[in-house]
Amino acid sequence: MTDHYKSILVAVDGSNEAEYAFRKSLDIAYEHQGSQLNIVNIIDNRYLGPLDKELAEEVKEKSRRTLDRYKARAKAFRVKNVNIIIEYGSPRMMIAIEIAKSVDADLIICGATGHTTVERYLIGSVSQAIVRSAKCDVLVIRTPA
Repeated sequence: MTDHYKSILVAVDGSNEAEYAFRKSLDIAYEHQGSQLNIVNIIDNRYLGPLDKELAEEVKEKSRRTLDRYKARAKAFRVKNVNIIIEYGSPRMMIAIEIAKSVDADLIICGATGHTTVERYLIGSVSQAIVRSAKCDVLVIRTPA
């Protein structure tokens, strides 16, 4: 674990677990003044039709509005350096490998779950994939019981 995180990546997907992960990221980013907080949402294109560009743009716009709200909350929490990232692809692959590398992340924060039980059984959880493949520290947040 590093003494000072410089680039924190928090994955959000609209779930309660992601909300708790975001809240924790605010605490950590505030404690590590000068760090960059990267709020990322990966639009899983397995659920979009390959030719449905209009739907893809609609989903991306909704994601942008959501991430803009997260960014405003971070700024209100006095986190100065906030970046939002929206990409299409597999969250399992994109977060820990491509996005983490592009922002030089030294900490990834994510919720423990976000999929349904059936999806976790069939494809595994995103948080498990992040823990297995990340090259930096990973903090997995659980919702309070």
